[in-house]
Amino acid sequence: MADLKSTFLKVYSVLKEEPLQDPAFEFTDASRQWIERMLDYNVPGGKLNRGLSVIDSYRLLKEGKELTEDEIFLASVLGWCIEWLQAYFLVLDDIMDNSVTRRGQPCWFRVPKVGMIAVNDGVLLRNHIPRILKNHFKGKSYYVDLLDLFNEVEFQTASGQMIDLITTIEGEKDLSKYALSIHRRIVQYKTAYYSFYLPVACALVISGEDLDKHTVVKDILVQMGVYFQVQDDYLDCFGDPETIGKVGTDIEDFKCSWLVVKALELCNEEQNKLLHEAYGKPDPENVAKVKALYKELDFQGVFAKYESQSYAKLNASIEAHPSKSIQAVFKSFLGKIYKRQK
Repeated sequence: MADLKSTFLKVYSVLKEEPLQDPAFEFTDASRQWIERMLDYNVPGGKLNRGLSVIDSYRLLKEGKELTEDEIFLASVLGWCIEWLQAYFLVLDDIMDNSVTRRGQPCWFRVPKVGMIAVNDGVLLRNHIPRILKNHFKGKSYYVDLLDLFNEVEFQTASGQMIDLITTIEGEKDLSKYALSIHRRIVQYKTAYYSFYLPVACALVISGEDLDKHTVVKDILVQMGVYFQVQDDYLDCFGDPETIGKVGTDIEDFKCSWLVVKALELCNEEQNKLLHEAYGKPDPENVAKVKALYKELDFQGVFAKYESQSYAKLNASIEAHPSKSIQAVFKSFLGKIYKRQK
């Protein structure tokens, strides 16, 4: 894996040069330096799980056949396109959420002299993706399928972000508007498609597969994405900021988090009143009250039960899939996220 990661990072160094030398724009030294700094700050800094999953999945779909250097390179290019997409979402997401840190460093818009220039940087990151795809896939029979796939997943993710934002407006007026079905819908569109389905879909496309014949794959990966986001919601409150690389702000931000939705289901009248009064207030005292309520409701136990049930259900769906190579892809994903701490 370490070896794969270093190979993957070398491809970033190659791809980074493409937006810096794009013939469609006349760069000045200052603009080129800005883009390079912006890319290095936002694109390669995360765990790179989404990007590396394309290569992993492609290898598993090949059923043990050794990948050629060219195949590894092309899978890596698609992996980096997903990391570019992630960077674009996160740069803008952090502005919308008024976040402080990301990946253990200040959010890009918080960096001195960046500020709202970060909005345009997000737009640029998004525009780099089709240009990278064009440079490396234009002659391939599946080129249009890749463009369609990235466009569709971007649309789904942006729409998921919209539901998240407008649900928060509703929730601020009435916390009882939050429900598990709404949480699931937000998560499905905002996270699951681009984090779980997209890497596997990329691997299927370059393996010559027709995505329309793999709707079950999409369904299982979306289920996995929902489980992943519930873990994220849990870690936002109970995780160690040093380990997860960010300070959780879901309570202050009035997020439609799995924790608050579950709390609304479980709490008694008095607890419900406290939750309505304290949730979404930015001061530490109210945040502490909500966290204390979560502990009172034994959220560690509630989450542990959810995690084991989700794991069992996902395993049953995986075992039922007819393709052993696709089963191996699912198992690889599930193995990476089960009981994670960050």
